[in-house]
Amino acid sequence: MTATDAESHTINLAVGGMTCAGCASTIQRGLAVLPGVEGADVNVATRRATVNVDGTIDPAELEDMMRAAIAGLGYQVLTPAKGETAQPGADVMSLADEHAAHRSADAARIADYRRRFIVGAVLTIPTVLLSMVPAWQFAGWEWVMAALATPVVFYSGWQFHRSTVMSARHRATTMDTLVTVGSVAAWTWSMVVLLRGTGHVYFETAAVIVSLIVLGKWLEVRSTAHAGDAIRALSARQSSTATLEDGTVISRDDLGLGMRFIVRPGETIATDGLVVEGEAAVDASLITGESAPVAARPGTEVVGGTVAADGSLTVEATRVGAETMLAQIARMVDEAQTGKARIQRLADRIASVFVPIVMVLSVSTLVGWLLATGDVDQAFTAAVAVLIISCPCALGLATPLAIMVGVGRGAQMGVLIRGPQVLEDTRELHTVVLDKTGTVTEGRMALLAEHAPDLDADQAARLFDAAASVEARSEHPIAKAIADAHERKLLIKGFRSSPGRGVTATVRGLELPGADAAEDAMTDVTVGSRRLFDVLPAALASWADAQEESGATVVFVGRAAPLSGGLLGGAADAVPTRSALAAEGAIAVRDTVKATSREAIDGLKALGLDVVLLTGDNERAARAVGAELGIDSVIAEVLPGDKSEVVVGLQKGGRRVVMVGDGVNDSPALVQADVGIAIGTGADVAREASDLTLVTGDLRGVADAIRLARKTLGTIRGNLFWAFAYNVVAIPLAAAGLLNPMIAAGAMGASSLFVVGNSLRLRRFRARA
Repeated sequence: MTATDAESHTINLAVGGMTCAGCASTIQRGLAVLPGVEGADVNVATRRATVNVDGTIDPAELEDMMRAAIAGLGYQVLTPAKGETAQPGADVMSLADEHAAHRSADAARIADYRRRFIVGAVLTIPTVLLSMVPAWQFAGWEWVMAALATPVVFYSGWQFHRSTVMSARHRATTMDTLVTVGSVAAWTWSMVVLLRGTGHVYFETAAVIVSLIVLGKWLEVRSTAHAGDAIRALSARQSSTATLEDGTVISRDDLGLGMRFIVRPGETIATDGLVVEGEAAVDASLITGESAPVAARPGTEVVGGTVAADGSLTVEATRVGAETMLAQIARMVDEAQTGKARIQRLADRIASVFVPIVMVLSVSTLVGWLLATGDVDQAFTAAVAVLIISCPCALGLATPLAIMVGVGRGAQMGVLIRGPQVLEDTRELHTVVLDKTGTVTEGRMALLAEHAPDLDADQAARLFDAAASVEARSEHPIAKAIADAHERKLLIKGFRSSPGRGVTATVRGLELPGADAAEDAMTDVTVGSRRLFDVLPAALASWADAQEESGATVVFVGRAAPLSGGLLGGAADAVPTRSALAAEGAIAVRDTVKATSREAIDGLKALGLDVVLLTGDNERAARAVGAELGIDSVIAEVLPGDKSEVVVGLQKGGRRVVMVGDGVNDSPALVQADVGIAIGTGADVAREASDLTLVTGDLRGVADAIRLARKTLGTIRGNLFWAFAYNVVAIPLAAAGLLNPMIAAGAMGASSLFVVGNSLRLRRFRARA
């Protein structure tokens, strides 16, 4: 082995041939003992081995060791793992390559199971008829049965036997071990009886067991092959090429930042970018789940993978490769599908010891019947039935398959679930806290009115031009509305922001009563909430109160002589604290409540959640919006840094809280909440801090996201209940001799198909938004 001093990293391998959680556990143990491996996790649903290595062994050499270990256990590594690096620090193949490998492997497995089942069925039917119809039992009919059953046991069941032998070499057992021991025991016993010329043969039992289990596996693989369709659709939707402005067609991978490309009507947009020319209706349903197209024109940001439905666009690339929104969504969904819920870890621990326990139970059944009755036939039949009925297949698939389908369905609806633990966190929720601006409102403020009662029209215009000049430096929606409403901008210096309260800057050349008349005279202009001002004239306060009663947000404007060195050289958080800073004007702005917010809030109430509106706005404006939306509980005038404290207060009162927000200042509250939901129009950091992300800005998606999460969790519980209940009921029946091995084989296959079918029902989940 070649030693290195590289950093720890992760290697992902796509693994083929797994049939149950026991297979995953076997591979996991086989990888974990390799030198240089810190830990391994194998997911039977996504069929991926994720291996954390410490970097002390040459990566290529270690990867070869992993491949050899997996092959030695009877499984296959589907594609070369030295493919595209999808994330920094991780040596992994691209998702597209992995999905293509699984598609190819699935097709081969389905064809193989189909062929082996047909052979098995053709030979098993006459075997059963010879066994059950005495009139057809001619001289030497047992030898004919042996000839018919032997290919069924050893050809149709070859994959089970091969896996059993490979696992046994590493002292491991899987579901295949039970099938092999049960069917081969029945065949061996029958051959011994046949050669001795006395006793009952069980050739039909061995043949039926193998045929039914192969049939079950065939149907199971066909169904599970569709479980990952959602994420595959996301990856496959991207255009492989892009047409540049000069007509040159290049690979999408060759697109660089700033390059401009043409999108014709009906074509898929190659990568994320900014429209610089043309207009079109863009179908973004793959990303947002919304069927209605959105208008794109110069200045509009578009997402790669969406389709220009009816127009031509020239787009400048702003994000390429793994940084595009589609790639990030695919990666997030993939990580969520790979993760394990807490409830799954319990199922995995049970499945890992299930097979050895069942084999002990089978031997105990055989011995018990022999001691109790001395009936060898009955003892043998009961022991084989215990082996066959006790397959842990359904137990192993119960959780990961439901997560895979549920998370994938969420991605199709524009709901991104960060991980399986989020599903469990949605189990019991009491209160949903909604940030106001940008969440229940459009987040696009518009200026309503300006008022400066002690200034004439020209003076008021100059004061508000100065306020707009200061606000132009801020990114707050209120500031943008004020800045956009005034074309004239003055030269400013020393901009300072006090989050949640306002901004101040030094303005040059402001000509107002009491100001220095010199052209380069400097005046400090403050724009913000009433908390920044020491003096608020009665007329101004009265006007502001009236505006706020109607739901508007009011900010005030005041001026003062510059502090000595204060704005230009003061501390970073130093909003000037002057004595008797007076407000001279007020500006009313208002956001528009989203058309769907009322319906969304009704939907949240229908889920049994208490709804709280949380905002930094003044009390009157916040309550006006709350009344419009039917929200009784309003918490207003909360500074951005205090939003998480509001969540803490609710939690201390015994409430489990959902926080819904879209901005950077919501991130601490999103993290603090039991479930944080970021809506898609928000900043990336908000999405990073959230448990659920709504790609679309439609608030109705919150209720759909919670319903889907709860539905997925309910499916997992249902799967686990039936998987456990099946074994709890069936094993005692089989041990008591009340279950024929052939019926046991059919029941075992049916239990797995039930789990698969129950999980796939999540694909039919419908959003109400």
